[in-house]
Order: sequence, then structure tokens, then C-alpha cells
Amino acid sequence: MISAFLTGFALGLSLIIAIGAQNAFVLRQGISQNYVFFVALFCAVSDAILIVIGISGITFFFDALTLQVSNALFGVSAIWLTLYGFNRLANAFKSNLSIEYESTTPESLVKTLSILSMLTFLNPHVYLDTVILIGTISQQFMSTNKILFGLGACLASFAFFFSLAYGARLLAPIMEKPLAWRILDGLIALVMFSIAFNLAIDGNWV
Repeated sequence: MISAFLTGFALGLSLIIAIGAQNAFVLRQGISQNYVFFVALFCAVSDAILIVIGISGITFFFDALTLQVSNALFGVSAIWLTLYGFNRLANAFKSNLSIEYESTTPESLVKTLSILSMLTFLNPHVYLDTVILIGTISQQFMSTNKILFGLGACLASFAFFFSLAYGARLLAPIMEKPLAWRILDGLIALVMFSIAFNLAIDGNWV
């Protein structure tokens, strides 16, 4: 049970930590101390909703599939995670990674959340990561363990976004250094490889 929760938490955290428009926006809001709580809450709840949709939707879909097809999906997910891991590992050897964000700040909460909603829901990767990938990987677990896996993935989003928003002033100078991103990318790659290997085993690919 603890393993399912930790797997969900590690996967969710690994997928969400990346240089991107949404995270840069959250950082900017945190640094300027504008609507920090609402920005973090919006991002975390959005992720949680998509994760729940992914796990419940894929579960319903899997009920109509044979074991052979589910094994194939496990294998595809394992391959995708492995490639993602190699991508992060390659980034770990680069020296030009940095956080970039605009200096302008929306004047109202409505405008802030409107921009944030576009950065969140118009990004195709958010659906691939939460609905498709996390939903598919959740099929490794049954009943209570599947719920704990989803809870871990959701909690990772809450932990990440609130830490990023409220710790922005401390994190920004650190994450502007290429070495910090090399270390982070290396750790993410290890997590991806580990989960991909377990998926390959469950799908009878190894």
C-alpha cells in the first residue's frame, strides 16, 4: 500500500518538475507575492482533477480490454517513460538550462487565473502526463492500492505547486544555475527508469 502511494507521488512529482510556461508563471507570482495561494491552489486542483479523470477513465476503458492489449499499453508506457528518462538524462549534461519568465504581472485575480488556465489546459503535455500516462500506469494497482497511487500523484501536485509558489524567492536564484537543473534532471531520469522497468515487468515485456 505504501509502495503504491510512493510510486504515485514520485511519478507525479517527476512529471511536473520541468522548465515550462506554467511553472515559470507560478514562480513569477511567488516572487512578486501576487495571489500566491490561489495560483498554487488552481494548479494543484487542476492536476488532481485530470489525474482522477485519467485513472477512472482508463480503468473503465480497461474493463473492455483483453490482457494482451493491457500488456501492450504497459509496454508502450514503459517505452515512453524510458525515452523521457533519457531526455532528462541528456539535459543533465547540458549547461544552458535556466528559468525564464516575463516580468509583467496581471493586475487582478481574474486575469491571473485566466492566464493560468490557458497555460494549464492549452498545454497538450498536461493531458498526456495526467490523463494518459498516470491513468495507464495506475492499472498496475488494484482497488485500494489504485486509490493510494492516485492520492500520491495528486498530493505530489499540491506539494510541488505550494512549495514552488511560497518558496519562489528562495528557489529562483538556485534554479537559475545550470548545475541545479543537471542534478534535478538526473534524479528525474532515475525515477522514470525505475517506474518504466516495473511497468515492463507487469506487462510481461521482460
